[in-house]
Amino acid sequence: MSKGRKLGGQRMSLATMRITRGALYLLFVEVGFSLVYLLSNEQVQAQFVAWVATSSEHVFQHYRVWTLASAALFELDFVSLLFHGLMLWMFLPTLERWWGTKKFLLFALWTLLAGNLGGVLAGLVFGPVPLAGLDPFIFASIIAFGILYANQPVQFFGVLPLTGKQMMIGISAFVALFVVLGQQWVVGASYVAAMLTAAALVSGKLHPRLLYLRWKQRRARRHLAVLRGGAQRPGRKRDEWIN
Repeated sequence: MSKGRKLGGQRMSLATMRITRGALYLLFVEVGFSLVYLLSNEQVQAQFVAWVATSSEHVFQHYRVWTLASAALFELDFVSLLFHGLMLWMFLPTLERWWGTKKFLLFALWTLLAGNLGGVLAGLVFGPVPLAGLDPFIFASIIAFGILYANQPVQFFGVLPLTGKQMMIGISAFVALFVVLGQQWVVGASYVAAMLTAAALVSGKLHPRLLYLRWKQRRARRHLAVLRGGAQRPGRKRDEWIN
């Protein structure tokens, strides 16, 4: 899976792509909740951030663990929301066509959880910062695209001709510059965690279902070892007279 491919031997133009079902689901949910947040008054927005966005304070002090997942429901910034919509409409459907809707949505889930967890842990060091939106998944998808379509020619938004690998490196460098110049260390940790998770998932080094099955297998083996090598169960009093 780590090798790129050409679709029909032709240059792939992002401008010609159409949104797929899974990408549409993500876009619909984020836009819906984000508009509710952005159009609300400051009091409602504060409650939104407190109960839906995630941070080290929310998770470790208030025990709102669900925010690691719920933070993906809405975006704090309108410009970022537009960027997400553009990526979901024209770019990410390529990955969904490769994987199928189920694997695409699972990829979104794992990278979002990893990204939010990375940001929350970084918040313990650098201070709590509210995290929300699909940013970890969006940038993780760019890593996945760069691995799967490494040598695929891409017209970046119909303007700049690049390969998938070049686009991955360029956007990653831009994100790193944004994080360093703005000293957004918590946000940067969130992106890095999501990107590393994406690289591990796409390269096959991390497979959640396989890890779960291995865990079940080890658990079953430990159970059998206890039954075979453990102390013999004491017999009941009525069994003393059985031969």
